[in-house]
Amino acid sequence: MPLESLKARIVMFLDEATDAPEDGHELQERLREQLMGLRALGLPVPQDLVDLEAALASELGHNQPGP
Repeated sequence: MPLESLKARIVMFLDEATDAPEDGHELQERLREQLMGLRALGLPVPQDLVDLEAALASELGHNQPGP
């Protein structure tokens, strides 16, 4: 997936999550997919998104995924 496309998907995800929060499990899964895309490309993952992923995992009572 091209980097620009991935960036656009992350921005859209964050906009949607801010404007109309969905089920926490759905948000967590969608965020995890976006971060996996960055990691698959060998790109750095923004710390604020890593923190959000950890907060969602903690709030939902799930173990935090590995890098």
